[in-house]
Amino acid sequence: MRAPSKQKVVSRKQPRKKHTRRGVIVFFCLLLPALLPTGFSDAQQPGKIFRIGFLDSSTASGSAVLLEAFRQELSKFGWTVGKNITIEYRFAENKNDRLPEFAADLVRQKIDLIVVSGGPAALAAKRATTTIPIVMVNLSDPVGQGLVASLARPEGNVTGLSFLAGELGTKRLEVLKDALPNLARVGVLWPAGFSATGPQLKELRLAVVALKLKIEEIETQADAKGLESAFQTAKQKQINAIMPTAYRAFFTERKRIVELAAKYRFPAIYFQREFVDEGGLMSYGADYDDLFRRAAHYVDKILKGAKPGDLPVQQATKFEFVVNLKAAKQIGLTIPIEVLARADKVIK
Repeated sequence: MRAPSKQKVVSRKQPRKKHTRRGVIVFFCLLLPALLPTGFSDAQQPGKIFRIGFLDSSTASGSAVLLEAFRQELSKFGWTVGKNITIEYRFAENKNDRLPEFAADLVRQKIDLIVVSGGPAALAAKRATTTIPIVMVNLSDPVGQGLVASLARPEGNVTGLSFLAGELGTKRLEVLKDALPNLARVGVLWPAGFSATGPQLKELRLAVVALKLKIEEIETQADAKGLESAFQTAKQKQINAIMPTAYRAFFTERKRIVELAAKYRFPAIYFQREFVDEGGLMSYGADYDDLFRRAAHYVDKILKGAKPGDLPVQQATKFEFVVNLKAAKQIGLTIPIEVLARADKVIK
């Protein structure tokens, strides 16, 4: 009689253990989403589509190559346009007074995150919202412009990438002088509507003293009429070479600027490789493709729950010096061998 009694006891206890284990599993499954960061939880929801805004002071065609790099990098993290993200583009067509309304429109549409290219776009977005995350791609002085508290601890809703515009401008001037030993006067183009007291011109004014050069600051509208007039002015003032400052407006008009430099037979150095791709003489600057790709890393982290204020602002780490010997030949210029030896790429 004892043996059957023990068997009955075992059969009663075993189901209770199974029931308890199931209960624990169910409990933790219900609790787990509450423990995860909201953004991460949302990012994993099947069918969830995040809305990204892109705000730029330039044009769609001028930014196309950089945006392609941005989208390609996003896809490596599993973000696909039309599948789990959409991108709302706003281009001001080099009219910065349109940026505030574009930024406000993105906020009204309840965008999940805004990517901004350039200082004016970043400032417009920052004024439009203090809650929607903002990722800046290519800012020269985000601390000085009041966009972040510091590079290490941005705080607030803005983070992203900076590209050391002032320091790189000085370096371009040095390269230009090395390439043109008899260089005396440089025409520096800067776009109308931007302050003449900005970091780029400030740095250049200091640099020319040490380099024993003179610069002619030429303010211009970044359109066909304005740029033609700027090059005519440079010719009249007997400028030896041209150097556009690093602004989105000039990047958008890079093909026209390169054509004008060839027309007026000016040696020129540019701030991005894409100018040389269009037939320009030389470029030295940050790798903008790399900056846009790295911006995708910020977007990925924020959509998965990270706070912008906790992500340090990173500076450009990749720089490139490109020389186009075809362009040099067109204007009868010989680039010194020692300068060519320093180039990352020489187009023959």
